[in-house]
Amino acid sequence: MSDDPTSGETVDEATRERRRRWRMVLGGAAEQSLGKAEGRDGAMDSALAALYEGGGADGEERGSRRSAGLGGSAPKVARWLGDIREYFPSTVVQVMQQDAIERLDLSRLLLEPEMLSAVEPDVHLVGTLLSLNRVMPEKTKDAARQVVRTVVEQLEKRIEQKTRAAISGALNRAARINRPKHADIDWDRTIRANLKHYQAEHRTVIPERLIGYGRRTSAVQRDVVLCVDQSGSMAASVVFSGVFSAVLASMKSLRTSLVVFDTAVVDLTDQLDDPVEVLFGTQLGGGTDINRAIAYSQQLITRPRDSIFVLISDLYEGGIREQMLRRVAEMTAAGVQVVVLLALSDEGAPAYDHDNAAALAGLGVPAFACTPDAFPDLMAAAIERRDLKAFAEAQQNEAQSRRL
Repeated sequence: MSDDPTSGETVDEATRERRRRWRMVLGGAAEQSLGKAEGRDGAMDSALAALYEGGGADGEERGSRRSAGLGGSAPKVARWLGDIREYFPSTVVQVMQQDAIERLDLSRLLLEPEMLSAVEPDVHLVGTLLSLNRVMPEKTKDAARQVVRTVVEQLEKRIEQKTRAAISGALNRAARINRPKHADIDWDRTIRANLKHYQAEHRTVIPERLIGYGRRTSAVQRDVVLCVDQSGSMAASVVFSGVFSAVLASMKSLRTSLVVFDTAVVDLTDQLDDPVEVLFGTQLGGGTDINRAIAYSQQLITRPRDSIFVLISDLYEGGIREQMLRRVAEMTAAGVQVVVLLALSDEGAPAYDHDNAAALAGLGVPAFACTPDAFPDLMAAAIERRDLKAFAEAQQNEAQSRRL
């Protein structure tokens, strides 16, 4: 049992712990009734207050109303970044950093190398750095590249093995049903698949579809074109797309191209051996001309039935909408497997142009957001030319649950 200093009552440890937790949740507004946070709790409270209550980071005595905030001081922000890394797990640190950048307009401070050494590298931070690429001084670029490289290496560890396994398996399965040569026909599977075509008068099966044995080959089996919207709202998608593109480009069975666009189109295919260079080749921000980007991508597709075109965009079109839809229809008619992703990120349901998404669905091309963990399975489904509607519905449900 212990005494409650705010009321003179004697309370047990469980009640005291509940009050402590409520005090941390409610912040300074609860200081009068629940007491002042002390020790480690006090340091955590100060860090939270600096961001979410506008005060506490400068070390001033706090009352019920706090007003100091992080301000624009680089040393103060650097100290705060160090504090939150000490007191909170990395996942919470990443959220707080992103909130600080958005709420307190700290982007300009990230142009200072000493600031970058204090931050916790994550996808959102990389997106912010890429948006500052054009105004970043030379003295900061080396530090920024190191932050980006750290995140890229983390993402590669997360996605590379699963991506390779999913795509290799899909290519091997697809090889069994993709116009096999006579010597490669699996007659048992072919006959079973074509029993409905039995001709009684000839007492034989006339196969409409030949199924072959899968064969490992070093030849390029699929062409993949990723066309990525680099408008400001797509920052996280640009980061994940750049890393996935590099992983796909490292697979000899695929010929991978990466095109990024705003109102202009940039082909980054020749940089895919280094995903850091790919990301620094993007220019986040600006308008959007999806039609122009698709027109350029069409030129890269020389084997329509062996090609997968992945458009990653929120579909807010600043170009000619009718031509954009017509080009997608032309690709699908030619046999290209077209995939439209509204986002490639962990952020949940994105904002997007619902009219354009509905128009694409009318062409048989569902548009949906996809998490990075699901992207390898999506590519496998595209390689095997499976119907993506069920996949889209599952991803839409997951995105909604993440938002809730």
